[in-house]
Amino acid sequence: MSIPNGGLITETNRQYYAGAQQLTVLATAVNQTFTSTFDTNLVVGSGNYADPGSLGYNVNNFKIYTSPTAQVWTELTPTSTDFDATSNGASPVVDPNVGPQIVNIVANTAVLGGNIFSLVNKSTGLVYGIITLINAASTQLTLNQALPVGGIPNNTVLSIRRITVWQMLTPNIITILQSLTASTYVKIELTEAAKEDNFGSYEYTRLTDVIDNFLIAYVGAGKIIPSVKRSDVIFHAKRGLQEFSYDTLKSIKSSELTIPPSLSLTIPQDYVNYVRLSYIDNLGVLHIIYPTNNLNQSPYYTFAQDDLGNPIQDSSDSNTEVTSQINATWKGTDPRQISGAFTNNLNNANAVFDQSVYSGQLGQRYGMDPQTSQSNGWFKIDERKGTFSFTSNLANKLILLQYISDGNAYDLNARIPKLAEDALYSHIAHAILATSANTQEYLVQRFKRERSAKLRNAKIRLSNLKLDQIIQVMRGKSKWLKF
Repeated sequence: MSIPNGGLITETNRQYYAGAQQLTVLATAVNQTFTSTFDTNLVVGSGNYADPGSLGYNVNNFKIYTSPTAQVWTELTPTSTDFDATSNGASPVVDPNVGPQIVNIVANTAVLGGNIFSLVNKSTGLVYGIITLINAASTQLTLNQALPVGGIPNNTVLSIRRITVWQMLTPNIITILQSLTASTYVKIELTEAAKEDNFGSYEYTRLTDVIDNFLIAYVGAGKIIPSVKRSDVIFHAKRGLQEFSYDTLKSIKSSELTIPPSLSLTIPQDYVNYVRLSYIDNLGVLHIIYPTNNLNQSPYYTFAQDDLGNPIQDSSDSNTEVTSQINATWKGTDPRQISGAFTNNLNNANAVFDQSVYSGQLGQRYGMDPQTSQSNGWFKIDERKGTFSFTSNLANKLILLQYISDGNAYDLNARIPKLAEDALYSHIAHAILATSANTQEYLVQRFKRERSAKLRNAKIRLSNLKLDQIIQVMRGKSKWLKF
């Protein structure tokens, strides 16, 4: 089906797959508005975000295109709206340091339209200034600043350029300032990153929708919860999302990073706990990087001490801190000296099948501590600095950092899997009833049991265990171990 027909899907096929929404101009006019119906909200930067030369332009998650035929599209930018004009006679520059000043041009009615324009030399790209006034005959332009010495020579080809071609003063509503002709076309197209965020969105529901749905379905006259503040529902919904994220929801995020020579990486902004750190070899195979555990830890405080071992204070009576000797020693250690294993550097998974690497050491590693008998390297978390620290053998290696976030890092647009939506409703209902003074205990216990049952169902659903995977594992149980 190409268009929504009243179901839960509100995007057309073109919006979802191509990330584009095509609109038809119904009448010739300026300042026409076009409403985006993407599931993804449109985002714009600051300043003149419609100008590719502006820093705010790079923040936009979409672009605007126009076309007379819907075949060839032109991005709507200030440059694309240029129209030519010709200077007519030398511009009267009495004092080049004083503005505003007048520019004479051959009559050009295209200048009219009530928009803001700048005057540009078409050949050199020099911007003479912003046009503040146009006379009735469209033969004189008043600029907001003085002209260069000598003014603008006669017959100079000029470009009159709109400074702002479109605006988004209301969320998801685009206003195009230039005149658009009837039966032409406008296209709103998401950037590649925005398209990727939009893909697979039907699998999730937004936290704002959960809150709205709960207030409709669970709260009101004749219902168990007769009234509740929306702020209370928001609080319990966010707390539920936070708890679910730890061990129920698929809330694992991952980042591809390169370990710098400093051997430290900053902890992600929305980090709660790590899942796994792995380095990637030249075959793309992941090798787990293990935590140091009892091998080494970063001290939180590193106080300077006097001869008696007491911390030394500075002029403000606070303890003086020095550089950690533990961290310095650890960074300079060769991990192979800790593992006591082989000297060969296994750079990829093919080395696993090279028996020559191990042939001279077979039987010599019996009884070694598994914590140290590995060559992948170690990492530790420096809580004081908020960084991951790695052993020297991992310098300049590409790693995959997998971590858990609690789902509340940014805003109420957080998404949760629909497989856990019902469990979140039960969590909110139980939390509200449990904190209400007039709720009978049997209701609290009833919703507590319901919450536990639905949370268990959500965990089973989200485990995503498939029968063919189980069969594959069971078949592997009959495999012989051979050398």
